[in-house]
Amino acid sequence: MDDDKSRSAKTAGPLLATAGRAIRFDRNELAGAFGDIGTDIPLITGMILASGLNPASVLVVFGLMQVFSAFVYRMPMAVQPLKAVAVLVIAQGLPAGVIFGGGLAIGVVMLFLAATGLLGRLAAWIPKCVVRGIQFGLGITLCQLALGKYVLADGVPGYVLAGVSMVLTLWLIGNRRYPPALIVLLLGIVYAFVFKFDSLKLAGGMGFALPQPHVPLPSDVLQGLLLLALPQIPLSLGNSILATDQMVKDLFPERKISVRRIGFTYSLMNCVAPLLGGIPVCHGSGGMAGHYAFGARTGGSIVIYGALLVILGLFFSPGFAGILQAFPLPVLGVILCFEGLMLMRLIRDTVQEEGGLAVALLVGILAACLPYGFLIGMVVGTLVAHLAKRYHIGFSGRISG
Repeated sequence: MDDDKSRSAKTAGPLLATAGRAIRFDRNELAGAFGDIGTDIPLITGMILASGLNPASVLVVFGLMQVFSAFVYRMPMAVQPLKAVAVLVIAQGLPAGVIFGGGLAIGVVMLFLAATGLLGRLAAWIPKCVVRGIQFGLGITLCQLALGKYVLADGVPGYVLAGVSMVLTLWLIGNRRYPPALIVLLLGIVYAFVFKFDSLKLAGGMGFALPQPHVPLPSDVLQGLLLLALPQIPLSLGNSILATDQMVKDLFPERKISVRRIGFTYSLMNCVAPLLGGIPVCHGSGGMAGHYAFGARTGGSIVIYGALLVILGLFFSPGFAGILQAFPLPVLGVILCFEGLMLMRLIRDTVQEEGGLAVALLVGILAACLPYGFLIGMVVGTLVAHLAKRYHIGFSGRISG
């Protein structure tokens, strides 16, 4: 990692100094900017279509949250749609008011947990092997989505595109001179123009639009709390807070970022986004893994990604569905698959703990296979780990707050 950072410093592009740390903009940050697109775009699109959300509001606010996170952390601290919320919204077609109310409720609950110190206590009590299991389960889920849905989306041409993209990514992964994400995305855009893209439709969908502010009603906040916040908070504790904190320790060990700080920025984003018509959001270990895997090392990748979303929302939101044709699902599937694989490989360090690998695998399987699996896996895994420690089986590796 040190050699990688040294090479990165030598090839750095323009620098933007921020609070003593640098945000870099170079080809690797540009490549890393697309490392989480396979997760974000389908969820955002599904929520817009299912609930009739304003595309300009959703895209602009989501992009601004990315930029906010980049400048606060100055590392690829990605912002993602809340997954449990997105699944419930897409499945049930919940109205926009309930989505905004739920986002505000989630922000207030997380603010309470962070401000009272309960978040830090939870982080100190949940063993590291359980967090690795949550990451492993999320990795399985992402790979299942990538291989079971995205890669199969376009038939035989899609299979060929996915195969070529996979080979190119495996060949170039870790290459700082020729980042694989840029090559794969360029290949996908060429594919889109040849097989799917309608330039006239795109031109007809251009137009300037601003986000539409919204003030959630008390009834929407209450309904959002019951329908969206309660299923989402356990997943957020596991993946958005604890697993992201561990990912920072893994990839940027020199940075001292507490779970309390992550909780505060999580809550702030969700207290602001609904008021501007934005969807509920979170930090995510998978997002950071995806950006890092494709070359990002600073907040530059997140700024680039956020700026592109803001531009898309301001000037192209009327034709948003048509623009998505420029991002073929098989290419998104390959990117998403590598994001999942990077999360899954982190389980290897549990081998050093006596019984740690068994607990991590148990948590991962529960998280990937059961409804509310992340909550069940976190609770069951933590209880098993603490019982094993009490009876001297030898679990260790708590996460400190």
